[in-house]
Amino acid sequence: MYCRKAKLKLPMKSILEENKCGKARLLTMLEESDDPVVKTAQPSLKTGRKWKVTETVDEAKECLKMKEVIGQTQTDRRGLGSTTAKWWSKTEGKEKRDMIKDENRNKEDSTWVQKAVQQPQQGQWTNWDTAIQRSLTWNDIWHMAPLRISFPIRSVYDLLPSNANLVRWGKKDDPTCPLCQGRQTTEHVLSSCKVALSQGRYTWRHNRVLQELASVISTAKGEIHPSSTSSTLFTTEDGIKKWHGGSITINTHRKGLLDGCDDWVVSADLPDWERHPNVIRKTAYSEPFCYNTTNYHGGTNCSL
Repeated sequence: MYCRKAKLKLPMKSILEENKCGKARLLTMLEESDDPVVKTAQPSLKTGRKWKVTETVDEAKECLKMKEVIGQTQTDRRGLGSTTAKWWSKTEGKEKRDMIKDENRNKEDSTWVQKAVQQPQQGQWTNWDTAIQRSLTWNDIWHMAPLRISFPIRSVYDLLPSNANLVRWGKKDDPTCPLCQGRQTTEHVLSSCKVALSQGRYTWRHNRVLQELASVISTAKGEIHPSSTSSTLFTTEDGIKKWHGGSITINTHRKGLLDGCDDWVVSADLPDWERHPNVIRKTAYSEPFCYNTTNYHGGTNCSL
């Protein structure tokens, strides 16, 4: 949970990591002191038996020098030149100390990732290549309900009470899914059940989230779509059921960028939104967007 590379980034910090970074920062500060007496004294800081701050700082310096020899590289989907790199030979003072501190943090993150890979259940997030990382701040956590905080943490680390987990915990004997008779894991419940897919459960869940987003944008713009209070049909084992849902309430007096935009229309790819442009519908773009009804050179201005 301390790893900054996890799919759910929490604002928690490891005491051990902060202690190592503090020791490394203090050592580099003493070595680069303007006082010649302090600089030549070769100060030694007290650390544990298994970890030496001098070895960590020397290793971080060598890694930074090697990165400068290799040059700027790109490992994710961003293209070359989209990020700026700092080179060890061209920095000095506080910038060098910050580079050593960041290098030590990256090393600790790599250690956390290695431990997560060795965990077959709680470390499954290391195989989520297409998942986008979500970052939570302390402000977000304090304003969230306990269940809203619990669900993303337990879903990322596979701690939700699925039938497979209940069997593993000794709470149940049958790990099968009641819909498709397959093994019911967290991934199976959220996105892999074929019966739930054929019944439209995933589509209903997606449409409900999309409808709330479009309703918030419409309310902020001063435009309330009638579908925000309509009922939704979905299929269950007992047949077709109807759910009467209401949109969330927000402050309509707040001034924003959408206030006064009379020539912009909010649209989303929902079944009961007939004004959704066919050009966008063919592209399978499912997020809500605003488009301008004023024609420019025979076309329509869209903002996604």
